[in-house]
Amino acid sequence: MSVFELLIIAVGLSMDAFAVSICKGLSLQKMEWKNGLKAGLYFGGFQALMPLIGFFLGVNFRKQIESVDHWIAFVLLVLIGLNMVKESREKAEELDSSFDVKTMLLLAVATSIDALAVGVTFAFLKVDIVAAVCAIGFITFWFSVMGIKIGNVFGAKFKSKAELAGGLILILMGTKILLEHLGILSI
Repeated sequence: MSVFELLIIAVGLSMDAFAVSICKGLSLQKMEWKNGLKAGLYFGGFQALMPLIGFFLGVNFRKQIESVDHWIAFVLLVLIGLNMVKESREKAEELDSSFDVKTMLLLAVATSIDALAVGVTFAFLKVDIVAAVCAIGFITFWFSVMGIKIGNVFGAKFKSKAELAGGLILILMGTKILLEHLGILSI
């Protein structure tokens, strides 16, 4: 997987955290950068941790399912992407302005579950997991910080667009992986 492809996946994965950060920013009366940094650390940290966990789970099962790994990567990325597209069409959830540990942990886990599945696909694709985890964590950190600011300034109109874009990116990457493996596409 190229660096560019890795960055595209990192951006796609960060869209859930970005959308939630926009909503959290909406709930703030006044923008405080400490809230942006807190969101960035929680979301970026969990978005980095989950693919690492998924990678190690996938490595343990890689030998047993190596003949169908491209199909697993395709199905997981497409399902995650479709779920994000579906969520982009749903009514926005009410989020409170709390940045306490319990609230942020729940949101961080909820927005990073898809990264766990992507980590499993990374094991099948033999991706450099250190580079992947660093890219995903870093990009999610900055998207989360900026999401707090954007939500505070502009409002909710970007939330569904961010989730839709993230979902489409993951669907396209899954399709690309499958087409390359089948020899239909060679980029």
